[in-house]
Amino acid sequence: MEHFIVSARKYRPQTFKDVVGQQAITNTLLNAIENNHLAQALLFTGPRGVGKTTCARILAKMINSEGSVSEDEDFAFNIFELDAASNNSVDDIRSLTDQVRIPPQLGKYKVYIIDEVHMLSQSAFNAFLKTLEEPPKHCIFILATTEKHKIIPTILSRCQIFDFKRITVKDAKEYLKYIAKEQGVIADDDALHIIAQKADGAMRDALSIFDRVVSFSGKNLSRQSVTENLNVLDYETYFTSTDLILENKIPELLIQFNETLSKGFDGHHYIAGLASHFRDLLVSKTPQTVELLEVGEQTKLKYLEQAKKTSQEFLLNGIDLANHCDLKFKSSKNQRLLVELCLMQLASITFDGEKKNSKHYIIPPSYFKNKGINPIPVNFPNIKKEDTAETTLEPNLKKENKETFEKEIISENVMVEEPPKVVLKIDKKRTSGLSLSSIKTKKEHLIKQMDVIVNEEDLPKEGFTESQLIESWNTYIKNLQDNGKHNLASILSIDTPKVKGTTVYLEFPNSTNKVELERQQYELLSFLRKSLNNFDIDFSISVNEEKEKQYAYTAKEKFEKLKEKNPNIELLRKTFDLDI
Repeated sequence: MEHFIVSARKYRPQTFKDVVGQQAITNTLLNAIENNHLAQALLFTGPRGVGKTTCARILAKMINSEGSVSEDEDFAFNIFELDAASNNSVDDIRSLTDQVRIPPQLGKYKVYIIDEVHMLSQSAFNAFLKTLEEPPKHCIFILATTEKHKIIPTILSRCQIFDFKRITVKDAKEYLKYIAKEQGVIADDDALHIIAQKADGAMRDALSIFDRVVSFSGKNLSRQSVTENLNVLDYETYFTSTDLILENKIPELLIQFNETLSKGFDGHHYIAGLASHFRDLLVSKTPQTVELLEVGEQTKLKYLEQAKKTSQEFLLNGIDLANHCDLKFKSSKNQRLLVELCLMQLASITFDGEKKNSKHYIIPPSYFKNKGINPIPVNFPNIKKEDTAETTLEPNLKKENKETFEKEIISENVMVEEPPKVVLKIDKKRTSGLSLSSIKTKKEHLIKQMDVIVNEEDLPKEGFTESQLIESWNTYIKNLQDNGKHNLASILSIDTPKVKGTTVYLEFPNSTNKVELERQQYELLSFLRKSLNNFDIDFSISVNEEKEKQYAYTAKEKFEKLKEKNPNIELLRKTFDLDI
């Protein structure tokens, strides 16, 4: 039995031209070698399986071969690879720095490739700093890592950094096609595309998956065999789901989802894939964005065909619903029900039922369907009388009467002419609980209630005396005191109102009293007008600063006021010889 070598090792690139998807980096390194402009410390960073270690090995060979690699030359003695994952101590780094001092016996440079350099300990990094900053002329360091953020800044600042990108699906598929041809494997374009997508930008993963699928299905790779072996949802699943959603077939859609779960797939994976499918349909609707589809040619034709059946509004709503379900999936306690509800909502987006669209019609569409007539929207409410009808539906019929009219008209015999005219023919022999005459009467009654017209000439304007005004004034003050509004009652008690004609004149010692009364004047004015039966009464409020000074009593004036009320206060003052 011949020893099997995995494709990732068998087809490892030997030159920069063979490296897939990293043209910018390989061209930079080639130009640096040709122009003798290569740094002594390089850092290769990026995802797994994109060619970091491979480029480091190719570069190490090309440095000593002056830009070209010959098969008969061997510079292995000048290339040292160190796995920092297992050699991450200070002693390992000290051993390496001791070797750096010795010049190469063959070639010009000694190249040290340190893989997974982020695994070095803090003390090992510190021990490596000086050597990395000022290495001997014959020494070049190439560091490789998948986690650049774990490397200390002092190391990063001493290196020339090359960021490797993920390999695109297109590039990975083209390289897999080359590998399949080399191995004599017949592979469908869609099958290789699924493998490239599953690899998620890593060429090593793509080759490993390719070997696994070839072992499963032999020399003939079909899309069905690849999806079955990799346990991924085929495009056909989502094409079928979308067709069922567009046709509003909820039972069949739920059965298909149940079959998907029975095959071992996760509901989260299904709903996320459905959102991606809607996205692919959306980009398929515009010729400029078709290039964003990362699918095979046969599958692209299916996307373009199904995109014609869908509207942009449906796809945007579908993406929103599916994405919302995706976000809530992990926190949901009943995850299957969550996905099923989402599918039912998706299947209801294009549902053209009576409940969704009847708001655009005066008469529900179901009535016209039974009569074999196309419904006329409410935008054209031009209705004329027939010989047997005495009422006309007004275009500006109020909302409250419109709802009653819809209930009434369903039970009547309706004839529809060409738009925009709609003819109502009402059979007098048939009656209903609500007639059009009763609707008209109710409408007139509502208008009478709303049309409240005030005629100033009809309001009472009886004469009144100043004493009657003061009596009503004092009554209002007493009501304020009974209701606990002592502040306003005190302000109204400052001055006695005077009347001239129908104008009530008030004078206050400061503007604060005036503002407070103006805030409350409408209630007082309403009370006086009703009690005196004169609706021409109005206020004229002024401020008299001299009046304010009268209220600033001296101590002697206060004593005289008190003595007027109670003469015994003077006897009390003399008895105890009190001062004022």
